[in-house]
Amino acid sequence: MSVPLQVSEKTRRILQDLGLTDYEIKAYVSLLAHPSVQASEVSKDSDVPVSKIYEVLGNLERKGWVESQHSRPTRYFPKSPSTALQALRLRMEADLKANEDHLLTELMPLYEKKEIQERPDIWIIRGDYNIIAKITESIDRCKKELLVVFPPALNSVVDLVIPALTSVNEAGANVRILMSGGVNERSKSRISALAELRLKENMFGGGVIVDATEVILLLGRSSENREALAIWSDHAGLASFAKNYFEFLWVEAQPN
Repeated sequence: MSVPLQVSEKTRRILQDLGLTDYEIKAYVSLLAHPSVQASEVSKDSDVPVSKIYEVLGNLERKGWVESQHSRPTRYFPKSPSTALQALRLRMEADLKANEDHLLTELMPLYEKKEIQERPDIWIIRGDYNIIAKITESIDRCKKELLVVFPPALNSVVDLVIPALTSVNEAGANVRILMSGGVNERSKSRISALAELRLKENMFGGGVIVDATEVILLLGRSSENREALAIWSDHAGLASFAKNYFEFLWVEAQPN
């Protein structure tokens, strides 16, 4: 019996996070090394019990990682990782969209009840992707005016807010964005097509101001663990102060 092909522990954990079981991972990796084989050969190569192999291969085919040739006997082929991941991404996005519509329809009216809205004026947000998610959520609420200052610390994740900026732009809101020169040219080009863009160096923080009613202040990274920090608030006074400061920076900035 051949020794089962091994993958790194990190790869195994990622595949588990994507919904594959240990048996499914073993069978898929075995097929990558030995495609076009029968189920019994996959079982032998991967150490997946014969009693489980048809169920495992069927699950892999249903999940989009494997395809079968309906011959006698049936032979199995691995799909390329790139094809499998692309199909998985599309399924996850479709599922998320369907679930999002249902949950927002049912839960947002509960959240928006007056007694639930009596909440603190300020929230602390930690981590790049949590901050980007909050920025996207706030941008989605924009009706008239969106003002954004991207600090250099978030240059690497600027592209993640492009879909939200696109929606706001298409809705006809006035969008102005300040960025540092360190962001890549592709990102600058995409953003300049959606907003009035100016560049300014030596910006130590950043922010997002939505309709002068809510603000996200981007504070940079903590000294302890380099975690990105931000503050969200719907305090009218803070939003007004942030807008005034944005206008000050805007006058000093250079057109893109």
